[in-house]
Amino acid sequence: MKYSQWIGIAAAVVLVIACFLPWTFHPDLNKNFTGFFSENNDYGKPGKVFTVFAIIASILFLIPRVWAKRWNLLMGALTVAFAIKSFIVFSGCYRGICPAKLAGLWIMLLSAVALLIMTLLPDMKVIDKKQ
Repeated sequence: MKYSQWIGIAAAVVLVIACFLPWTFHPDLNKNFTGFFSENNDYGKPGKVFTVFAIIASILFLIPRVWAKRWNLLMGALTVAFAIKSFIVFSGCYRGICPAKLAGLWIMLLSAVALLIMTLLPDMKVIDKKQ
């Protein structure tokens, strides 16, 4: 795909931005959790991990080598796996209380999937070597 590299970089930027948006609202605490904040740091700070993954994936999108595209596929798969894990952890019910899923959680998940899809469609030139 002609613009897969740029769409992938845009998905990485959106992923980092989504970490600053509210992910869930917890009515018992009357607080919004984000990728960088949870009460008493119970859920960790997945925003830091997503930021590192997005930076590495963006660098690998810009390198026009086969090895970079293969490593980027691994980074995309790790990003989606961590996004699914974070989605389950943040949106799970506890003690009979279910938090409200907000837009940031969905944007995080969709941008991680978009990043993975763009790693599957690299823009590489095929050189025909004739003997």
